[in-house]
Order: sequence, then C-alpha cells, then structure tokens
Amino acid sequence: MRLTTGLSQKWTVLFSFLSLFSCLIGPALAVKEHDFKKCDQAGFCKRNRAYADNAASQSSTWVSPYQAIVESPTLKDGQLQAVILKTINANGDTVRLPLTISFLQSGVARVSIDEERRQNKDIELRHNSIARKERYNEAEKWIIVGGLEPDQQAEIVHQEGSQINVKYGPEGKFEAVIRLSPFEIDFRRDGASHIKFNERGLLNVEHWRPKIERPEGEENSTEEDESTWWDESFGGNTDSKPRGPESIALDISFHGYEHVYGIPEHTGPLSLKETRGGDGNFQEPYRMYNADVFEYILDSPMTLYGSIPFMQAHRKDSSVGVFWLNAAETWVDIVKAKGSSNPLSLNSGAPTSTQTHWISESGILDVFVLLGPTPKDVTKKYGELAGYTAMPQEFAIGYHQCRWNYISDDDVKDVDKRFDKFKIPYDVIWLDIEYTDGIKYFTWDPHSFTDPIGMGKQLDSHGRKLVVIIDPHIKKTDGYPINEQLQSQDLAVHDKEGKIYDGHCWPGQSNWIDCFNPKAREWWKTLYKYDKFKGTMENTFIWNDMNEPSVFDGPETSMPRDNLHHDNWEHRDVHNLNGMTFHHATFEALQTRKKGELRRPFVLTRSFYAGSQRFGAMWTGDNLADWGHLQGSIPMVLNQGVSGFPFAGADVAGFFGDPEKDLLARWYQAGAFYPFFRGHAHIDARRREPYLLGEPYTAIVTAALRLRYSLLPSWYTMFFYANRDGDPILRPMFWTHPSEEGGLTIDDQFFVGSTGLLVKPIVEKDKFSTDIWIPDDEVYYDYTTYNVAKTQKGKHVTYDAPLDRIPMLMRGGHIITRRDIPRRSSSAMRFDDYTLVISVSKNGEAEGELYVDDGDSYEYEDGQYIYRKFSLNGDVLTSVDPEGRDARKIKSGKWLKAMRDVHVSRIIVVGAPASWNRQEVQVESEGRTWSATVEYHAAENGRAAFATVNGVRARVGEDWSIKLA
Repeated sequence: MRLTTGLSQKWTVLFSFLSLFSCLIGPALAVKEHDFKKCDQAGFCKRNRAYADNAASQSSTWVSPYQAIVESPTLKDGQLQAVILKTINANGDTVRLPLTISFLQSGVARVSIDEERRQNKDIELRHNSIARKERYNEAEKWIIVGGLEPDQQAEIVHQEGSQINVKYGPEGKFEAVIRLSPFEIDFRRDGASHIKFNERGLLNVEHWRPKIERPEGEENSTEEDESTWWDESFGGNTDSKPRGPESIALDISFHGYEHVYGIPEHTGPLSLKETRGGDGNFQEPYRMYNADVFEYILDSPMTLYGSIPFMQAHRKDSSVGVFWLNAAETWVDIVKAKGSSNPLSLNSGAPTSTQTHWISESGILDVFVLLGPTPKDVTKKYGELAGYTAMPQEFAIGYHQCRWNYISDDDVKDVDKRFDKFKIPYDVIWLDIEYTDGIKYFTWDPHSFTDPIGMGKQLDSHGRKLVVIIDPHIKKTDGYPINEQLQSQDLAVHDKEGKIYDGHCWPGQSNWIDCFNPKAREWWKTLYKYDKFKGTMENTFIWNDMNEPSVFDGPETSMPRDNLHHDNWEHRDVHNLNGMTFHHATFEALQTRKKGELRRPFVLTRSFYAGSQRFGAMWTGDNLADWGHLQGSIPMVLNQGVSGFPFAGADVAGFFGDPEKDLLARWYQAGAFYPFFRGHAHIDARRREPYLLGEPYTAIVTAALRLRYSLLPSWYTMFFYANRDGDPILRPMFWTHPSEEGGLTIDDQFFVGSTGLLVKPIVEKDKFSTDIWIPDDEVYYDYTTYNVAKTQKGKHVTYDAPLDRIPMLMRGGHIITRRDIPRRSSSAMRFDDYTLVISVSKNGEAEGELYVDDGDSYEYEDGQYIYRKFSLNGDVLTSVDPEGRDARKIKSGKWLKAMRDVHVSRIIVVGAPASWNRQEVQVESEGRTWSATVEYHAAENGRAAFATVNGVRARVGEDWSIKLA
C-alpha cells in the first residue's frame, strides 16, 4: 500500500496536513528505481565487488589473505574449531577470526566465522554511540528451530599438511575437504565436489580499525577508498556508522551446476540470471534489503519487500543448496563459468558451473550447506532448520475479497450479500487502513464503522471472516493510549542517540514498536484481546503491512540503519528480520486473545525473512494491473515455494490501475492456483467485485472461484505436506522431474502438489491457446473434457484456451479429492461428501491422498484428523490410513464424531478400461458389503473412456475397497 495522488475525499484533510511535510514524504509519492541503491551506491557492496574485480584481474597470482593456523583445528562432538588469520598489510600484521564448522546429524554442515576483537568487545565506537560492539550473532534464535543435533560420528579421515578431510552425515556420504592455507572448503558428496567456499579467494571480513583523524588537507596514503567507511549518505540521509566498516563476503561455487534458484523476493525468471552484464543478464547483483517498493519493475534484481537468503543449485539428478544466515543488507552476484574452450583441455567437456559472491553489510559469516541429492531433500533439510509452513485454518486457503477500502460496515455487509445473491463463493473480506479512527490502530472510525460487531455477526452467520490491517507504526498523538503506553513503557525503536525514534508513515508522525524487545511482544499480545480491541470477534484476523519497515521520510523509505533495537543492536544488523518479528508477535497475539481459545491464527505479512513461513501467508506487494505483472507473478510464487514459504500469492487483477476485463478474467484463473488467493485494488481503482463485471466475465470468474473451492480438499492436503515435510505447494518442473534437463528453466507452468494437476495459466493478452511442456511418458488427460492429450516426453502439446478455459491436464496415476456441491464458503462445505477423480496411468494404477482436520484448532496435534491413502491397483480401489491407525481406536472429539457422517459418495475414473463397463460394483467396509451403481462412457472422438461410480457411501475415515471389474 502506498501514498499516491488522487485520494478519496475522505483523505483530503489528512493529505492537506501531510502536504506541509512534502519535502519529507516526497519519496513515498513517486518511488522510482533511483530512490533505491545500486551496488555502487552501497559502500560495502562497491568495495567487495572491487575486491572481486581485483582478484579476477590477478587470477594467475591472486592468493587469498586468509589462512587457518595449521595447529589450531580440533574436531570434537561434530564440531571443528580453528582460528583463521587475515593478513592485513605488507608487514604481515594479522586479524584473528574464530572459525567453527559444525557437522550435523541431518547431513547439513554449518560454517561460522566471527571476529575475535569485536567478539571480545575490544573496540571503540564513534560518536559516543551506545550500540553493541559485537558482530550481530542472534539471528539463529529467531530463525533456527531444529536440525542442529551434532553428528557425533563425524571424523577426520585424512590430514596432511594444510588439508583436513572430514567425513560426516548419514552413512558418511558427505565430506568436507578443508584447506587451511589459503582457507578454502570443498564440500563433496559420494566423492564428487559440489560446493566450494573461497575457491576464487573472495572471502573478505572487514575488520575493526580506529578512524585515523587526518589534518585538514592531508590525503589518505593507503590504496583503500575510505570514503564510505565512517559515514555514508544517500537520498539526503546520512548513516553515522559508529562501528566503521564491517562487511563480510564469500564466494560460493556450485560445481557442475548451471541453474540456481531462490533468494526471493525479486522479479524475473525462476532460474536466476547472471549479474555481471552480457546479453540478457543483469548488471546489478541480486539485492536483499526489505523495502517498500511500490509499482515495482519487472525482470530486475532490485530488492523487494522480503528476503530469504536460501539458494538451490540443480542439474540433472542432483540438487544442493546454501542458506546464508545474515539479516543485514545482502547482495549476491552470479556468474556462470563455462567449460574450457580448448579441445585439448581435460576440461573441454566440463559442465557449466555457477559462481556466486555473497556480500552482507554486517554480522557474522554463518552459512549452512545442504548436499541434497534431490530437490525434496534440500527443501526438507532447510525446513528442519528454519521451520515448515504453519498449518493454516481452512478458510485461509479459500478466496479473500479486499480493496483499499471498503468504506463502512454497511458497505461490507452489502458486498457480502451481493456475493450470495450472485452465488459466488468467498471466505474473507478485508479492511484497509480507513476502518480506523484517524489511522490509530485498534480503533474504529466512529462515523463509518459504527457497528463492527453487527458486521462481524453477519459475516459469521454466512461462515465468513473479517481481516483488518494493523501496521507497526503507531500514531504519535495526544490522547491515544496505544502510543502513550508504547512510549511510557519504552517499547519502541530508538534513534542512534537512544531516544524514541520518530518518523512519518500513514498516520503522519509515528513511532515503531520494537518487536525484538520481549516486553514489547508481551504488551502487543494484550492489545488483541476481545475486550481490549473492541469490535473484533472470533472471526476477526489480521493483516500486517508496511513492516519492512516502511518510513516515508526515511532512507530508501525505511528506517535509518543506525537506529537502535532491543539490547542496542543497530537496525543495520537486523533489518531483514524486522518484518518477521512483527509478524511473529501478531501471530502470538492471536493465539492468546482469549483464555482457552486455542485456534490457529491467520496473519498476512508483506515483509518476511527465512522462518516467516511459520506464522502465516505473504503476498508480492503493490503490483500493477497489467499483463506483465500477471505473467511475473507465476515465477515469483513458484520461487517462494521452493524457498520454503509456499503460502504465497499476488494481488489478483493488480493493485494499481483498472484492469481490462480479459486481464481480470485471466488473473482470476491464475489466482485460483495461488496458495494465497486474494483480490485487491487501490483506493483509486474502480470497484471490481466479480458480480460487477457483467457477462461473460462474472461467469468466468465465478467458474474459477468454484474450481478453487471444489479442489479445497486437495489444497488442504498439500498444505499438510508443506507443514510436515516442507514440500512446495506449486511445484516447478525441476522439482517434480529432476532428471529432465528440458524442464530446468520452465517457470510458467506447475504441478499442484502431488495431485498430478499440471496447470499453465494464460498470462498474455489476446492469447487463446498455449503450449504445455510434458515432462514424462505418462498419459495426460484434459481436466474438463477427459480428452487424451497427444503428448510426447520433452515436447510441448498445444492446448486451446478460449477465455473461459484454464489450461489444465491430469497426469495419469493420480487420485484427486474434491467436494463438488457449490457453497458460499469453505465452512459451509465442512461436512459435505467427497468425490474422487482418478486418472488411470498407462500401467492401470493410481494413487492419491486426503488429509482433513477441523480446519481451525490445534486438536490435530492430538490425533483429531483423518488421513487417507487411495490406491488403484489392477481393478481394485482401496482406502487405508497410511500411518496404520485404526479409526475405531481413536478417541473422537466433536469434529471427528461429526465426520462419521461424511462419505466418499462418488468416484470418477478417467481412462477406465472396457472391462469396467458394468452396472454396479461391490463396496466393502466395516465388515459390510453393498452395491454402488456405475455409469460407463466408452472412449470416443479423442476422449478417454470414463466410469462414474455413484452411491459409494463409504465413510471417509474408514478403510474400504471397491472391486471395479
């Protein structure tokens, strides 16, 4: 959300007031690319890029000035410790850098490098700063939730001179070859090199040194450019840098890997581009510095709202990854190193390798190495460290209706009624900042929202929810108790002098809650209690926006880097973590609104970091209502998924602007496959609720919404796997078919979890067909018509897609779970019967899963859930509990008892052989046998034969079997 011209009449007074501060708010009015730093404008990035250029120019003679003391390494309890010496001048003076390499039971390795002098607080800060003297080393406590158990079996298997070989991981398949002088690590799997640290000698830890105050006119006699060491200005703001230069950098090479993925959030292709120029490449490194970038540009390495410094590399049948645990501003350069062009060289056939250069402004160097070998292994191991996706409430994966802003409680109730009038399903309606009294959060506008409880009760009677926005800036004004408490209890972010920081955002002058402070988080919990946040109910949930943090008059529309957080850590150290701490605090607050109310929260966040997936959903921010942003949303959402945060979506139809109706229809068809599915619009955009579109567009959008709702059982099952294993929900071709090189760069189509649904949304204007790439030799059926697609492995098949059709194929061998009765919301479907859709494989088999719980509470942790595996083998279809649980032995709570009356009522078998052409089949379950009727349709005109089994009446939570022939 962004301040723009042309605001509603209601904003006239406030805008007039803010106009007095136009010189301060200017960056918020027209944010352009030049308002954000390039690498050359960030001193530490420029210095480290120059360091890399210098090393490259001396490639034949360059030697890294970092070497570990040969006598220092010791390995005990899975942890190798040593000291690295950095030579800093021609006299041989050195700086001591403690090194720890942890080998973990999971097979993950962790490399940490600190700076001894800062570690011991043996430095002096400038400007009488009260900031911490150490390098920031507390990211782990916010991010890491498991996977740190040491590998007690790790052992040194070879040591000679300056080289140490350590075997570790399951079955000792992994090896770290540590070269002490110059320092370098080669990570190997099954004897082959996969990842190398400092191979190019770009390790650089900017050590502390005192500032030399030179007489006026005396020039720096050293070769180093000190112009940004001690202070740095950009956009009219100056960073005081009391600790001086302190960046860290490391080159990480992926040997034999041409493609790397991850490090969201950026626009551009899923397979990351090179960043050192050349045809089709970026000139700038990928930047991770969470920022409020409205109307963001496409195909760019420019920073956006969130960041996850997790990168995967993939080649045919092999995947590896690295996780760079650093919350400061970070840049990543990527170049591809080709095999030798000399035909006589032994490396002439060498595959392309990817060389990356990671650069962070401050903090310790802390990197995890994940050696795969499959994409699933990499995402699972990352999830063991940073946590898996929170299990959402079921309503959260339905459709969300939002705009800035619904103007009154009557407006909300009218929208709700009109969705019902037109029989369009939705689950949640949202309120942006104007529901508040003068943008004072935890209040309601006394003129427009006079009866929020009445509004909430109407929504509740229709099984629907309300989401309201709460941002981290707290209006600084007299008589506002929230701000008075924030200040009196000293719970806000401080400026560099230790005073409460003031800045400008939506309310005008504001203060920011410091969620790094445990007392602030405890206070934050109290504000959400129903008797405190009056007007909210059990069906009220929260949207956290502007939490990068966005500060209209701050540097790069954010907070000064020399601001101070809890324990006097500088903002520069924790910037990328900031949004997550606020998201986390709100998540915890919703868990404690009422004593004994143990319900799963729903909290949407704009800013995020590694670990944010544990607390809710994200969206891609302030996009545009144009075809390019629709097209760009697909790789962005895919990248979130493979980076451990799959509960992701983009504003459907675009936030800024008025979409043409074809674009709006196509965006809803794509959005029906975003894990987080929300329509949203700017305050100046025309109203575009689906019922306003007119025909055929209302019908097209309604069909897309109903498709989403019919597949909710499958979506919920996919979230279960994301919560359990870290599997992405939308799966790109490299993830599902890692052996197929032709799929490594494809990012405009995806499989929906393990359903076998292959989807390629139409994302271009006036396009009414598309080519879908087929990754294997399996049979594929059209989802709607059951036509057999004329496919060939590794080739494209053309799919006709008029405006009312979504390109969707069903891969043979899968069983999809649906609920087919149209309802107004997910809660109205809770106890509907199920339909199974079976796409028979070439070998006559199929498998599928269903996970279901009450969709609201945490009772699933106590066994209150149903988990089924459906299997078609030959002519027998079965349903069993894959965990071997006996439903009759589970103590049933209220929900599980109600599910005794829920059945699998219908089964559609696509690709049914002629031998199944019969009038009825026998169902066996719970010691009984009964008949179900069959309608068989022979193959014709390219359509597969299919059979519909009606009246199955098998309880969904029980074992059952059907003999189909």
